[in-house]
Amino acid sequence: MPPSTRGSAASGRRSSRAPRNAGSSGVRRSVFWRWRRAFFAIGLVGLLLMAGAGYLFTQVPLPDKDPPQLQTTFMCSSEVSSGCTADNSIAQLSGGVNRISVNWNEIPPVVVDAVLAAEDRTFFQHGGVDPTGILRALWTNLRNGGVSQGGSTITQQYVKNVYLTQERTFTRKIKEAALAVKVERELSKQEILTRYLNTIYLGRGAYGIEAASRVYFGKNLDQMTLPEAAYLAGLIRSPETADAKLPENDPKAARSHQTAIDRRASVLDAMVETGDITEEEATAAKANNWSDVLVRSTQNNYGMVTHPEWGTEYFVDYVRHWLTTGGGFTDAQVYGGGLRVYTTLDMTDQGAAANAITSTLNQPNDPAAALVSIDDAGAVRAMVGGLDFNGTGKYSKVNLAVGTDGGGAGRQAGSSFKAFTLAEAMNQKMPMSKMYDAPSRIVIPKADGGRDWSVGNYADAGLGELDLISATMRSSNTAYAQLMMDVGPQNVADLAKQMGITSPLKAVPALTLGTSEVSVLDMASGYSTLADNGEHIKPTVVAKVTDAKGNVLYENKPVRKRVLDTKAVAKVNYILNQVVEGGTATGARIGQPAAGKTGTTENYRDAWFVGFTCKLTTAVWVGYPDGTFMKSVHGMSVTGGSFPATIWRKYMTVATKGKSSCPFPYPTDDGTNVGSTTTSTEPSSTSSSSSTSTTIKPSTTTSSSTSSTSSTTLSSSTTTTLAGSPIN
Repeated sequence: MPPSTRGSAASGRRSSRAPRNAGSSGVRRSVFWRWRRAFFAIGLVGLLLMAGAGYLFTQVPLPDKDPPQLQTTFMCSSEVSSGCTADNSIAQLSGGVNRISVNWNEIPPVVVDAVLAAEDRTFFQHGGVDPTGILRALWTNLRNGGVSQGGSTITQQYVKNVYLTQERTFTRKIKEAALAVKVERELSKQEILTRYLNTIYLGRGAYGIEAASRVYFGKNLDQMTLPEAAYLAGLIRSPETADAKLPENDPKAARSHQTAIDRRASVLDAMVETGDITEEEATAAKANNWSDVLVRSTQNNYGMVTHPEWGTEYFVDYVRHWLTTGGGFTDAQVYGGGLRVYTTLDMTDQGAAANAITSTLNQPNDPAAALVSIDDAGAVRAMVGGLDFNGTGKYSKVNLAVGTDGGGAGRQAGSSFKAFTLAEAMNQKMPMSKMYDAPSRIVIPKADGGRDWSVGNYADAGLGELDLISATMRSSNTAYAQLMMDVGPQNVADLAKQMGITSPLKAVPALTLGTSEVSVLDMASGYSTLADNGEHIKPTVVAKVTDAKGNVLYENKPVRKRVLDTKAVAKVNYILNQVVEGGTATGARIGQPAAGKTGTTENYRDAWFVGFTCKLTTAVWVGYPDGTFMKSVHGMSVTGGSFPATIWRKYMTVATKGKSSCPFPYPTDDGTNVGSTTTSTEPSSTSSSSSTSTTIKPSTTTSSSTSSTSSTTLSSSTTTTLAGSPIN
């Protein structure tokens, strides 16, 4: 082959190889070239993450060095005027958050050792983040095929609980680490651990180690034993799945109990590894049979309520309602602000009230009863709105003492409302000697919205002529119907509201017979105006509210508002005293001067007695919540003078013990001369036994407002006849 040809051939071969070599280089370049954007993006993301982490570590502010912690609100009775705590409270409001903060020196070493062994063995060595712990947790989780260790330090857990959300994102984890480092620079290790132990959730609504000690073991933290400390430390990761004592009927009980055993054993083994306890101590602790763990309650209403059998929970619930309405406190303050609520409830009086009810209505299927007692400063000393707050019945949660505020409705007051008509009559300077014919039945033309108004006495009794004293003592409906027309329904409604009735009132003639629905609290409030000599004091259930440090946030200062002239009150009180001394309420005598009025509604649906001394006013209602007739209770029809008067007498005999009494002397008609003598308790000598039915014209002495109110339309339910009338 010629040289030129060889050269050409060689050149051709080199030429043919060159492209292959060039092609190989080109391939390598094309791979990087094709993925250049991806590599660039990855690098950029890495740089951004590093920059972001650096920024977070340097720029993320610590939201609050001393963040507020949700704390349980404690409620105390009137016997406690300061220092309301978990130990002397009658209830605790937490709304699912039960927290009691403790100081470092109040935490037993065994608790600290158990928690650190379970959660963060190098807590006192790291600076907020523990890379070794993270790697160890990662390796353990990979080996076990699941998440059994978290890797977060106690400082990180504290930061997450206090400052961050529970979301699981990379950004949140970076923030958590950054804030953990900052917290470590701001606070001491002891302070961090103390705060952590006061904020962790341990199940059963308990936030913090002290609250957990109480709900699981019923004792203070300083009494904690090794098995108990290990058990609580084992709850931290997932408390709801390791409750050792769920109720037997809970389908999760067996599995949860076994998980508790395993968790406690794991913590005890960890404590052996850290040298905090010996193998022998761990073995002995594992043998603990859980007898010290309380069964989880199915009710988480108001904590450990004092004497729930006395109906205390109904009062507590009403106070809670007041705090968030009339008291002006927010839900956050009430349920997590650590308030100290000093109530007006007297536990001795509350017990006496409950006993008076249960000893009187002591048979199966007896009706319910409600009682409210108010002192001369407007403080509610006793409130029984029911006796089975945690029951399963339809009305178990309804506070029968406070009407719509308690989840129910008001009840017709019957003749106990006549006291307000009498007060208006005395307010208009009507003489007590004013006479009315009181036949068995009367018809007042055009009084019922243009229709005739038919009114009958109890048991169709014709009572002859009665003055206002006797008409009240004998609770004559026909006499009071005429009195109502004379003084004016609107005037009576207005005065009743000023005296303390907050429920809506229909300003119709039948109002005097108690056809409008009112609450037991309303009636006690209204009558207390008479006991307080004509001055109304708005009743209160809370004397004072402070924060956890004792700073006063609210303090009740009773405001007295005069609504009745003292001369008018003297006459009303004397007449109502005669009702107790010789009228329909002789069953309410207590051995000291007392005044009041009975009331019974249509078909014996409701029975009342509301009465007072000058120091204490008490209203009692008896009835079935569903309105069932009380025609055969203990073999008798229930009237205001029967069970209500008996309950009132039993309660007031105890509640007024040691309190000064005041007479209710006979006043002259003009009220200018009040003497110490009393009139006969017998009905007026001019009374006749006539039972004839008469028709009368509206009195010519009707007040100026009567003409406008007497034509007010009465519904069929408020038209008062003998067959369907309030009876005494």
